[in-house]
Amino acid sequence: MIHKKMKTVGWMTAAAAGVLLSAAAQADHHGMKKDIVDTAVEAGQFETLVAAVQAAGLVETLKGEGPFTVFAPTDEAFAALPEGTVESLLEEENRDQLQSILTYHVVSGKIMAEDAMAADSATTLQGQDLTITTMDGSVMIDDATVIQADIETSNGVIHVIDSVLMPE
Repeated sequence: MIHKKMKTVGWMTAAAAGVLLSAAAQADHHGMKKDIVDTAVEAGQFETLVAAVQAAGLVETLKGEGPFTVFAPTDEAFAALPEGTVESLLEEENRDQLQSILTYHVVSGKIMAEDAMAADSATTLQGQDLTITTMDGSVMIDDATVIQADIETSNGVIHVIDSVLMPE
């Protein structure tokens, strides 16, 4: 569920510059788009996210029909967390916490950048709302900046963010 705000703002420079995954990278040998998980695996910048999704048992969910909007932190975003955080979250006894963090990065529905920019919040699969703001031509999701937008997949869209979002 997306919550609208009144004004629409111009889109961020990265998208205007066309910094998106190529359609070729997203299409399999039959010309079909890959799902969110396969797209993330192929991109090569989401190894930590993919490992976390696997550890949390969310692969089937994110390969599901959707559509989903995923705010995907890069490997660098995970590396910026305090030392030991990722390793701790990947441990079996912390699976519920990991699931909560990961589902906080996913919104039901396909929300393209233009729609996100016209909104001020969106409700995550985890249940809490993400805050969406636009500052200096960049879109912010909570405290993370969208660095690459509108990567379309067969079951939704991925927006790359520069930090890991943490639910309250």
